[in-house]
Amino acid sequence: MLGLAEYVFLVLSLAQFGLGLLANGFIGLVNGSGWFKSKRISLSDFIITSLALSRIVLLWLLLVDGALIVFSPKDHDSGVVMQAIDVFWMFMNHLNIWLVTCLDVLYCLKIASFSHPAFLWLKWRVSRVVMWMLLGALLLSCSSAVSLIGEFKAYADFSRINGTGNATEHIRKKRRYKLLHVLGTLWNLPPSVVSMASYFLLILSLGRHTRQIQHMGASSRDPSTEAHKRAMKIILSFLFLFLLYFLAFLIIPSSYFLPKTKTVMMTGETIAMLYLTGHSFILILGNTKLKQAFVELLRQLLCLALILRFLNP
Repeated sequence: MLGLAEYVFLVLSLAQFGLGLLANGFIGLVNGSGWFKSKRISLSDFIITSLALSRIVLLWLLLVDGALIVFSPKDHDSGVVMQAIDVFWMFMNHLNIWLVTCLDVLYCLKIASFSHPAFLWLKWRVSRVVMWMLLGALLLSCSSAVSLIGEFKAYADFSRINGTGNATEHIRKKRRYKLLHVLGTLWNLPPSVVSMASYFLLILSLGRHTRQIQHMGASSRDPSTEAHKRAMKIILSFLFLFLLYFLAFLIIPSSYFLPKTKTVMMTGETIAMLYLTGHSFILILGNTKLKQAFVELLRQLLCLALILRFLNP
């Protein structure tokens, strides 16, 4: 019998999964069709499209994982299926975080303005820098997935000892497994630090530029000032959701050491889905091409709804 927490978790998961699938599918469809027609794609569109595709996979993994938590908690804690899900999750999640980081660095180097020689050197070579980051992201994501082998071995060790009567050895092996599981989240630390640095540099640059415009006597409704304010809002939204996502990956591994493990894991997965869905909608609203296509789609859907209502009064 499912409790209230499980029902709420399932409803939220299905709602966020549906919205996330629509948002990321829309991004992939718009950018993919543009790439197919023109045979060319910008670096930012390539990253955003790759990000959308990776998030579709992550949303499916979260949905399956959430279903196992609710309906089959024993299978969720062990088994070959969970090991396969863990490997795919580790690879796709790490790649997703690095793709966001590459996008942040790209925006930072293209929009921000600093006179430091190192920043100017990177700004002049922005495409090359981001391409090397993408290659490094792919290699690091593969490495993070391979690192799970040690965790699986530790799990097999304490599972084999369980039931032999050696309680002390079982507890020691289980603690080692849990420690390795928690340390696995450290793979997310380097891209998180780079992404946070990009956020703050971009916010600092945009804030300084806005003050310069206002100091020159431009009105608060000046188009350039308004554009910078919109950019600030988008960046702050990115930052807020990114911090939520990072919090989710502190909550989920920590669930091993907290009471009510199931509730803690459901909370962490809900936050993770919120980021994957919310961040994608912010990408749509913050990108001119995607926003125009989204508004046009809504207009067509509204017209279709009015026509159907007129035909079926």
